[in-house]
Amino acid sequence: MNVATEPLVDVVIEDARWDGAGLTSLAGRAVRAVLKAEALPETGLTLCVMGCGDARIAVLNGEFRGKEKSTNVLSWPSWDLSAGADGAEPERPEIGTAAEPEALGDIALAWETCRAEAESAGKPLTDHVTHLIVHGTLHLLGFDHVREGDAARMEALEVSILATLGLSDPYS
Repeated sequence: MNVATEPLVDVVIEDARWDGAGLTSLAGRAVRAVLKAEALPETGLTLCVMGCGDARIAVLNGEFRGKEKSTNVLSWPSWDLSAGADGAEPERPEIGTAAEPEALGDIALAWETCRAEAESAGKPLTDHVTHLIVHGTLHLLGFDHVREGDAARMEALEVSILATLGLSDPYS
């Protein structure tokens, strides 16, 4: 297992196929774009992104969501920041210091599923993974897509953030 640290994101590589994907730089770029869109500082916050395989994420999905199957991305927020009303703004996270940043939570990505989805959509793996990291980071910040208003808010924010990174709307 490799662990790479970038000032904002710790990246854990459990599946060696992620080694050549540039996950550390993708994660840093995506997370910074989310924080900028939400007017949150880069200093005082941290999170972890794990690159694993389908078998590992299926176990995690079973343990934490009761769904014993692979998925593309999972996230575990440190706090429940979710909005009280459908479509409302989530709560803001507490901000730590540079020396003691507050952890937003963890994100896991599954190699096989991410790669298959990117190929099926005819887009580069890096674009798809960037989208999934943006999506996962928004979950860490309290955004969700279970209720209709929340889903519309989260999707619009994802599309807007991806546009700032030069990526097209993944939902069109």
